[in-house]
Amino acid sequence: MFREYHQNPAATAEAIRDGWFHTGDLGSFDPDGYLSITGRKKELIVTASGKNVAPAPLEDPLRAHPLISQVVAVGDNRPFIAALITLDADVLPVWLENHDRPPLTVEEARTDPFVLEHIQDAVDRGNARVSRSESIREIRILPGDFTLENDMLTPTFKVKRELVLAAHADLIDSIYT
Repeated sequence: MFREYHQNPAATAEAIRDGWFHTGDLGSFDPDGYLSITGRKKELIVTASGKNVAPAPLEDPLRAHPLISQVVAVGDNRPFIAALITLDADVLPVWLENHDRPPLTVEEARTDPFVLEHIQDAVDRGNARVSRSESIREIRILPGDFTLENDMLTPTFKVKRELVLAAHADLIDSIYT
């Protein structure tokens, strides 16, 4: 696609090795030879036991649940994978009504047994797709969502993982104590 970065031999040497452009993406080939991108190398979680875990295959299935807005898998240098989850405040009232449940605020919903049961069911379904060492074993539902306004999302609505981890460091530490 291109030969080199313009007047930047250091960037070229870092990105192009052995004739290949190293994008930082992680992927795998299926039996038919098709490549699927599964995550980013810089986002890789390495557990205390040395297991490399790409967060996207854990997070993406959870985001498919109507109640869940965002998910950030955590566990770098920790004994297991956990997840920080935010609820979708716009969907919550409709979801509760569709399940014949009384209205709740996000703050109330994050500790409601019925809501937690459904979130845990989504986690269990996601965990069925991965090995035990890659599975999410603990979850915490955050009181607010990640937004552009609180600087937890990029302009393209991707989670700023490092900022989320820093902002919730105490909560993450409490998961593992």
